Order: sequence, then structure tokens, then C-alpha cells
Amino acid sequence: QAQLVESGGKLVQPGGTLRISCVGSGFTFSNTVMLWYRQAPGKEREWVGTIGAEGDLANYADSVKGRFTMSRDNGKNTLDLQMNNLKPEDTAVYFCRSLSPDHWGQGTQVTVSS
Repeated sequence: QAQLVESGGKLVQPGGTLRISCVGSGFTFSNTVMLWYRQAPGKEREWVGTIGAEGDLANYADSVKGRFTMSRDNGKNTLDLQMNNLKPEDTAVYFCRSLSPDHWGQGTQVTVSS
């Protein structure tokens, strides 16, 4: 069955950079749009960004635009999120999601703190 596994989350200082990844299996990764979401403590899950199946189109939430970049490698079934100039308000559990099939990963914790 479809499976998504995120990795790479850790503690980072404000202004720092971090790259997190998501690996898909059990479905045709290259056929589907992929998304990143995040959920901060006590808040609802929010959309971060979307990337097209071929990786040529991406759009982002205003809160991360210009700082975060999504990319994918369909040969390796991987989805990455490069995060620059991190802020404390970026602290959250980050989830990847495939659109078809509609499936979520278990999340990876990103903490931005000095």
C-alpha cells in the first residue's frame, strides 16, 4: 500500500537552514502532485506548498514564499523541502502528502529556537 516517510527534522537556530525529505513507495510517485503541510502546537494543520507531478510548477503559502523551496526526484521517489532563513514560527511537525492516492506521512519535527 501507499507509504510516505518523512525525515530530516531537527533543532535549528533562527536564521538557519534545513532540508527535509519525504520518500514515497507503494504507488506511482511520478504520477501525482505532492504537497507539504505543517502543524504547530495548538494550531490547525496548514498548507505549506504544492509541486506538480513533473516538478516544474510549485506554489507556496505566503508565510514561506521566498524562503522555502520544494523539489522532487521522480527517479528516487523523493520530495524535498529546502527551508532557509528559518524563524521560530516555522516550528512545527511537517507532513508530506500525495494527492493520488490521497495519503499522508507520519511527520517530522522541525524546531527553530536559540
